[in-house]
Amino acid sequence: MAYNIERYLNIRSASGPSFGPDGQLAFMMDTTGVPQVWQLDDSQAWPDQLSFHEEAIGFASYSPTRDELVFGMDEGGNERRQLFRLAGDGSEEVNLTQHPDAIHQWGGWSHDGEQFAFTANRRDEANFDAYVQHRSETGGDAELVFDGQEKDWLSVGGWSPDDTRLIIHESHSNRDHDLYCLDLESEETTHLTDEYDGVRYGSVAWGPDGDVLYVTTDRLSDTLELAELDPKTGELTVAYDGGDWNVSGIGIDHDSRTLAVIRNVEGYSDLSLFELDANREQQPLPAPALPDGVIVGLSFGPDADEIAVAVSAPTENANVHVFDRDTGEDARWTDASTAGIPKELFRSPDLVHFESFDDLEIPAFLTVPDGDGSFPVIVDIHGGPESQRRPSFRSLRQYFIDNGYAVFEPNVRGSAGYGREYMNLDNVEKRMDSVADIEAGVDWLTDRPEIDGDRAVAFGGSYGGFMVLAALTEYPDRWAAGVDMVGIANFVTFLENTGEWRREHREAEYGSLDDRDFLQNISPINSIENIRAPLLVLHGANDPRVPVGEAEQITDEASEHVPTEKVIFEDEGHGFSKLENRITAYGTVVEFLEEHV
Repeated sequence: MAYNIERYLNIRSASGPSFGPDGQLAFMMDTTGVPQVWQLDDSQAWPDQLSFHEEAIGFASYSPTRDELVFGMDEGGNERRQLFRLAGDGSEEVNLTQHPDAIHQWGGWSHDGEQFAFTANRRDEANFDAYVQHRSETGGDAELVFDGQEKDWLSVGGWSPDDTRLIIHESHSNRDHDLYCLDLESEETTHLTDEYDGVRYGSVAWGPDGDVLYVTTDRLSDTLELAELDPKTGELTVAYDGGDWNVSGIGIDHDSRTLAVIRNVEGYSDLSLFELDANREQQPLPAPALPDGVIVGLSFGPDADEIAVAVSAPTENANVHVFDRDTGEDARWTDASTAGIPKELFRSPDLVHFESFDDLEIPAFLTVPDGDGSFPVIVDIHGGPESQRRPSFRSLRQYFIDNGYAVFEPNVRGSAGYGREYMNLDNVEKRMDSVADIEAGVDWLTDRPEIDGDRAVAFGGSYGGFMVLAALTEYPDRWAAGVDMVGIANFVTFLENTGEWRREHREAEYGSLDDRDFLQNISPINSIENIRAPLLVLHGANDPRVPVGEAEQITDEASEHVPTEKVIFEDEGHGFSKLENRITAYGTVVEFLEEHV
């Protein structure tokens, strides 16, 4: 039995776990159609819903000392996230930030639960400052502790164990970061990484004694390693070598001295646990047996007796598992619904590789329906560009497979997860090489007997939307149809109109507005006369990243050459978070493909 698209979009997910001080577990779940805050006290117990909003909630973080948490929420996808304090029983909710025109990025609780840190672009839309605020204060009561007027995108990396220092993370681009240590008492700042350009510093966590920082960085290798960083001198030493794969995330519980290390191995998450002895030597600990997929949240319980891990796997929708260190047992605590669709219908992708035009090997995931036949194929291109398609659960993939489409998800050059050299292969003047990877992928697919290369669909969102439009105009005879969601059509107008806080960050990847001729040359809008395939464009009216004008101009131009459809959602931003809008958006995709493919 094949289920309709609405049924698949009603498959739920539970992620973002956060333990409270008494062992209660908060998490995000989208049972109501958008993610809200829920809570459990035990495995498979009936969860309590704590927040009740029409807008999606982005995260929830429990206080380390009180039965209360902070969550973040924007309005209509505008990304101007506000921070709210929520009582542990849901009885009281307070807007802590009260600056609706500014973006607020959560920076974590102090260990005593009295204060929290965040960054915000309150003073100037283009720049973020760091603030500290008491849990009982609101609005303008926050104290500005780090001036970001001369900095790029800032976030807070965490509080020291004694709550006297903060780590400030500066992102010049997705591949170039800096770290600062701020002493809150003396107000002195130490720039820890000023001699190094083009280096990433990902996850950052204070060591249990406050004498060292644990960071993931590629300063000493092509991939992200776990390193110890001296917060006084910036001296760096490798603490854990991830081999050929990135160390993608870390977590540390100070009281128990437990270190969690997550590697990204060909897209799959690999979790290891260690105890840090007095000399910071890593003593291996038993780790939970989790579904083979992608970790989408980790939290330590009191004294780290329990560890909550949210996992999304190819055939397992996201759920929260809790590992009991005393018993060694791993139990799934949440029961996010599959909307009545039997799990045995879900199919796992195969990890494959193909050679591109210059013999570079490109990794991809390919999922093919059961049975014989020559199936049409959805070439699903991720955004970013420094992102990665990983083997997490995707209800849309499962719908396409169940309805006779193969799904091909390439990680073209420029993708994250495969080292710095690979990630830099599409920078600026090399932009179109990544589009050529898509053509090479379709060539490879066409040679496979189970794939009908004459019925290939270019499908993608955000930067993946640009890739769709570029593939349709650069290699027009390859495609039966194209679906562009919140994509870039014109790099000049995109950079001119994107949020001010993002422009310089994005110019580092795509090229500067000072070089308009180059940007115009790689913009699909200027080759739209080449297009041959029908085009569907979906966009959110409130999108601050890729403004809706990109959708307007590409549909105006493309409609002169091919059948074109456009759907704009007035209450969405960079993507579609509300269930009713997702049903409309992907229902339109299904109808469009049924007509043209």
